[in-house]
Amino acid sequence: MSETARILIIDDDHAFRIGTGALLSDEGYTVDAAPGGDAGLERLRTEPYDLVLLDLKMPGRTGLSVLEEIRRSGNDLPVLMLTGYATVDTAVQALKLGADDYITKPCDNDRLRAKIRAVLARREPVLGAGAARINATSAKMREVLRAVARVAPTEATVLLRGATGTGKELVARAIHEESPRSGRAFIAVNCSALAEGVLESELFGHARGAFTGAVVDRKGLFEEASRGTLFLDEIGDVSPAMQARLLRVLQEREVTRVGTAKPVQVDVRVIAATHRDLEAMVEEGRFRSDLYFRLKVFQIRLPPLRERPEDVPALTASAVARWNERHPEPTRRIAGCSEETLQLLQSYDWPGNVRELMAVVEHACIVCEGTRILPCHLPEEIREADAEDPAEEAGVNGVEDRGDGPKRYQAPDPAEEREAIRHALEEAEGNRTRAAALLGMGRTTLWQKLKAYGLHADG
Repeated sequence: MSETARILIIDDDHAFRIGTGALLSDEGYTVDAAPGGDAGLERLRTEPYDLVLLDLKMPGRTGLSVLEEIRRSGNDLPVLMLTGYATVDTAVQALKLGADDYITKPCDNDRLRAKIRAVLARREPVLGAGAARINATSAKMREVLRAVARVAPTEATVLLRGATGTGKELVARAIHEESPRSGRAFIAVNCSALAEGVLESELFGHARGAFTGAVVDRKGLFEEASRGTLFLDEIGDVSPAMQARLLRVLQEREVTRVGTAKPVQVDVRVIAATHRDLEAMVEEGRFRSDLYFRLKVFQIRLPPLRERPEDVPALTASAVARWNERHPEPTRRIAGCSEETLQLLQSYDWPGNVRELMAVVEHACIVCEGTRILPCHLPEEIREADAEDPAEEAGVNGVEDRGDGPKRYQAPDPAEEREAIRHALEEAEGNRTRAAALLGMGRTTLWQKLKAYGLHADG
């Protein structure tokens, strides 16, 4: 997802659209334009924007009518009205209907720039209960929330990118619950967990007699999620044949049940997620480029937990609160963590991300005999990780300390990762600390991956 603000100009004046669009593009904004009210509303229904420049007086649908429709639909994005009719009455009416500000035409360029900067600066996302479960202390997660606020009111397809365990389904639920479809079903399916034939039947449904065991007609999840949201997790793991079928649904908004030739119209918003490098898969011919472009209308990248340690205390408190809800007995309640425990949790690199943190806190609650989680209640690999800074230990073991800081590990596909670890161990002559430094990962992470891949090392 780009951090550049997207601006939509709705104005019937062709010269103004071209000139102002060029001006704002030079300022670094992404700019689209619509020649009238209906065209502008159609764009707002399908694409996310950060601000609208809306002309007050246009042929057909007026600017006030467009503004009223925007607010009636629940879209709270900033609107800056443009008017050549600078009467107090029209300005007050626009502000009452929900405009953020107005500016008279012809616009002074410096004043227009200043107005846009001011409106964007003071409009933080207004999110409800749907996003309340997302802990966003860090700047990176606040940007995720801003992205949720921008895209939720639209009908745009969303692609969530991030490593396993970063909370992609939680963000997908937040988008659904903040959208006009919130009163309808949210259905999640893990595409990598089902065999292709089972996944096909689950998504598209089947007719009676389509295969052995199909004794009745059955709706698929696309139909079950009618007027709601379908979350396709691990979309990068589906087969080429399934990619073709998904593409047709996104293009035609219809599904065909297994065993029939009759299409069924569906009204469903699709949110997809993957930890795969889809761009590389497209280059290699393993993922359809047309499906890729259909999915990436709006992307949100979820950062790994190691890149946002500021979120660890709030996530830990959330996990403890969840434990206390499930175990209301006074003898099992946990008040929180010691300061030293939180420091250990924040210094760990969390290869399993938020999911791993939740499991670690639950483990600590189970073994805790008092009311506060202490370092001794944490798993051994986390307690030891604090003394295992690969950058410091690399210097001790003779690995070059580069001036631009320690190397940050980026996990490739499992087969490539196993080979990379094996090669690093050979180069480090079995020394885990040196091998971890060569790979740019924490020694604890390396220890976990050695167990996962069945590799052995000395040191």
